[in-house]
Amino acid sequence: MTSPSILYEADLHCHTTESDGLLTPRELIHLAADLGLKGIGITDHDTIQGWREAEEAGAYYKIQVLRGIELNTDWQGKEVHILGYEVDNASCYLNDKLRSLRDAREQRMIEILKRLATQGISICADEVRKLTKGESIGRPHIAQVLIERGFVKNIKEAFERYIGLGAPAYVPHYKLTTEEGIELVRQAHGIPVLAHPGMQRLDEGIPAWVEVGLQGIEVLHSEHKSDDVSRYRAIAQQYKLLMTGGSDFHGEARKPGVELGRWGVPLRVLEQIQTLAKLN
Repeated sequence: MTSPSILYEADLHCHTTESDGLLTPRELIHLAADLGLKGIGITDHDTIQGWREAEEAGAYYKIQVLRGIELNTDWQGKEVHILGYEVDNASCYLNDKLRSLRDAREQRMIEILKRLATQGISICADEVRKLTKGESIGRPHIAQVLIERGFVKNIKEAFERYIGLGAPAYVPHYKLTTEEGIELVRQAHGIPVLAHPGMQRLDEGIPAWVEVGLQGIEVLHSEHKSDDVSRYRAIAQQYKLLMTGGSDFHGEARKPGVELGRWGVPLRVLEQIQTLAKLN
């Protein structure tokens, strides 16, 4: 039975335990099927390891799976997220870059723990690693340890008090430039899409990113208000870009109120991306 909260056929922005989500790829696809979704985009941070399990589950539950990844990039000091859909998982260049990004995540985690120690909070790296079921480690895993150890009550407090931007244990993330992220996706024959631009008001950079190969904008997203949707729909039309959408689902405990399928697109958008990727 379809959940009354589901408004769209496909949710193209979802995270699993391979990065900082709470559900395994199979559990995510199972939930999508229960909710009545027809398509799902797997977009874990800096890793494509969840694809195989998701595709096997998709075949079982009859859900179309769009293979994706999310890259954190930097543009003029602002964090810009690029979604790369249908990249070639056999690309040596892509896999080498992803390995470097994951190594940088590990080093960042260690540096954050050192800074937490100066705040009187001693956490062993292995405590964080054991919460990381996939390849890609992130601050939400550190936040979970802080919760379990009683230093904070929830993820929001962990970021505000300790590990978020401006907090005492914050460490900047090593990032590709936005142009490098787009080019990485294109070199791997994928479709680069600007994720949730309304969160950072990134309009100024879009013309230059289109020049280097941007092919889509995430118009519908859990953090976008109605005026954001209108703005980015108009920009997508202006530059003839794909209009994608998704919830940015991680799981209720990690992103409260962000429900799977509550934001998304018609299934034909997923199919358009797959078709366009074959031409890249």
